[in-house]
Amino acid sequence: MYQTVIEPRVSETDGVGHINNTVIPVWLEAARIDLFRLFTPDLSFEDWKMIILKMNVDYIGQIFFGIDVIVCTWVKKIGNSSLQLYEEIWQDERLCVKATVTYVNYDLKKQKSEPIPDPIKQELEQHLYQEN
Repeated sequence: MYQTVIEPRVSETDGVGHINNTVIPVWLEAARIDLFRLFTPDLSFEDWKMIILKMNVDYIGQIFFGIDVIVCTWVKKIGNSSLQLYEEIWQDERLCVKATVTYVNYDLKKQKSEPIPDPIKQELEQHLYQEN
């Protein structure tokens, strides 16, 4: 599992006093930086590989300014050229968000997907989600 701590900003708080729902996908993506580095070590957009295909976010509880959140990211499934992640956001020991996202390993120059290299698959396997 990958873990990232995010400090909610006051500007992310909406009129009803909690972190706006539109912020959550941004936080989830910010927590994927280590995964992005596996596919594009220098994070160069010229050689970018991870293209998002699908995302689903379930809002479980409200998130508030002033208390750090922890984003937990697991690999749920590894395919030939794609992978699915399972993510959770926790605040103050409360589960607030559950999400899944599917990415494809994509060659921008050729405009087509390509197999995930075995060394990357081996690293991804170390972060597999184990359902209880």
